Amino acid sequence: MPKLFDIKFPGECKTLPEGFWSAVDVWIKKPHVVNKRLCGVKETEIGDVGRDDLLFLLGDPELSEDVFSFLNNRILPAQTHDKDKPWTSSVRTFIPKVSCYGTQLHKEVVVKDLCRQQVTFLPFEEDSEGQVSLKRGNIYQIQLLHQDCEQWSLELHVLTPDNWFSDGVAYPKLPWLSSDLLPKLVRWATENRNSEFRSTLSLLPVEKYSIVYQQLKEKYKAMVKVWPEVTDPEKFVYEDVAIATYLLVLWAEERAERGLAAPQSFVDLGCGNGLLVHILTNEGHPGKGIDVRRRKIWDMFGPQTLLEEKAITPSESFLFPHTDWLIGNHSDELTPWIPVIAARSSYSCRFFVLPCCFFDFYGKYQRRQCKKSQYKEYIDFITEVSRVSGFNTEEDCLRIPSTKRVCLVGKSRNYKLHDEAEAEQRRAGYVQSRQAAPDVTVQVSQVRHDVDCCLGDKGTEGTPGTCWGAGFQPRERVEMVRNCAALPRDFVDSVVLQVANVLLGMTEDDGGESTGGWNKGGSLSLSEVAGLLEQETLQLLKKECGGLQTLLKNNHQVFRVEGGRVYIRDWRDRKSSRVDTKKKSVAPGALKTRPCWFYEHHPQRCPLQVEECQFAHGLDDLRPSTRPLKKIKNHAF
Repeated sequence: MPKLFDIKFPGECKTLPEGFWSAVDVWIKKPHVVNKRLCGVKETEIGDVGRDDLLFLLGDPELSEDVFSFLNNRILPAQTHDKDKPWTSSVRTFIPKVSCYGTQLHKEVVVKDLCRQQVTFLPFEEDSEGQVSLKRGNIYQIQLLHQDCEQWSLELHVLTPDNWFSDGVAYPKLPWLSSDLLPKLVRWATENRNSEFRSTLSLLPVEKYSIVYQQLKEKYKAMVKVWPEVTDPEKFVYEDVAIATYLLVLWAEERAERGLAAPQSFVDLGCGNGLLVHILTNEGHPGKGIDVRRRKIWDMFGPQTLLEEKAITPSESFLFPHTDWLIGNHSDELTPWIPVIAARSSYSCRFFVLPCCFFDFYGKYQRRQCKKSQYKEYIDFITEVSRVSGFNTEEDCLRIPSTKRVCLVGKSRNYKLHDEAEAEQRRAGYVQSRQAAPDVTVQVSQVRHDVDCCLGDKGTEGTPGTCWGAGFQPRERVEMVRNCAALPRDFVDSVVLQVANVLLGMTEDDGGESTGGWNKGGSLSLSEVAGLLEQETLQLLKKECGGLQTLLKNNHQVFRVEGGRVYIRDWRDRKSSRVDTKKKSVAPGALKTRPCWFYEHHPQRCPLQVEECQFAHGLDDLRPSTRPLKKIKNHAF
């Protein structure tokens, strides 16, 4: 059969052949990580199969010999299997991001041949009446080969390349398979890393998630254009849309399981910009959000979205006995408290938490294990808190544009209602033990309950007293700005000029011939730059998050900081840093609201012509911004 493409593995690869099957599983189970037009697949395991089983699966009794010959590609007659069912198979149903097929289901029988180290994909279509048609022109195979007992390679074979059909979704293009998929399989097989966490959307039906997400994305995309916060609207809007989608599908499944009619109520603790609250409310779920600090965007949502500006302290004042779900979306210092608050609110209260920053009950979380990543260890800690609080805890991974994507869900309890008093004593003892020694792993069976302060006078009834959150520090109502942005402008300018002059003075006087006639200066390590500055200056910078490095990066017009070293930025070199690669050419007539540092301070002035530079060359080129301040209220989204 024709070989379309092959690719060799780098050097001596010790992860094969196990790494090959690990990489293949990524493509089979999570094709959306490389094919962005897919939301995912729904996979059905079949098990060991033979020829007759494949005939039955594909519903084609006339399946020709060339397909079965293709399954035995590159194998000599003497190398045939000695069992009746030589293959392991599964069926996957494609779930496109946008439904473009009507009622037609696009599926593949995935046939693994573990002995021969090859996997074959047999695509077929199934209509609403269950009629199956095999797409013979799109059958392909990926095979791992060991050549000369030294070199490993990966080959792509196609049954009939001349009849190949592509729609970019269920049927990828042949050049894409060879130039995109195969190199990724080689990389995944070489790395052979097993994730510490569950696969994405493992608790939900992916097809339902895909439909709801597309609906909400279309409905709330206008928020991106009117976003009044300083945060990135593309990230935050679509991230909250994805989280809202997850919760809506999760709750819909729960209503079906429990036979509920009314939509679940919720409270979002530490709701931030409030967009998640707004979406859930608009989609029919009664609830509210609470945060210590009001955001500008709150005024845009209207009165139907309930948002409260209030500091949350774990206590009887913040229990929610009539609420179905508590939400913690990047809730920071409240994160470990949310399972506890949910458990104490009522026996029927559930929770969803998406941990981000690492907090314990009474301060920063202290690491205890070095064999796990810090993130995995913290997820395990919150899972432990949830279990001790009395929840059967499930873990899932969201599909959001964030590195912190693992969520924990507590939908049911691991004890009976009549055991509430005993369960509360376990909770109280655990919380108190974390306050006394947060770096010690606590075994619940060893906690013996000196918890009078935690339970108060009502402890015998299993109801927490008023002081069970004593020692907790909520964040300040006014956020402290500590990124060097609050430093006096003349102070910053003097530091910038001092460092730049030293860098410029490091280049030997060669007339600028080596740098195109313009002095780019030398480079200094951050410690060497610190040695240039007075102790008083360093002390002032030390009070700011990031200190000297942050100040230099903030002034990216002048400096480029890479690998711990500081350089003068050359704006002619568009590939000099990640920041520059995203810059576009200055549009004709664009307003220049800031002066060009190089035009004013560099001995040879700016290396760019005035029409190429996005900063002003002199006062005549400087224009104040005419952009109106955004203040849009009561928009209906």
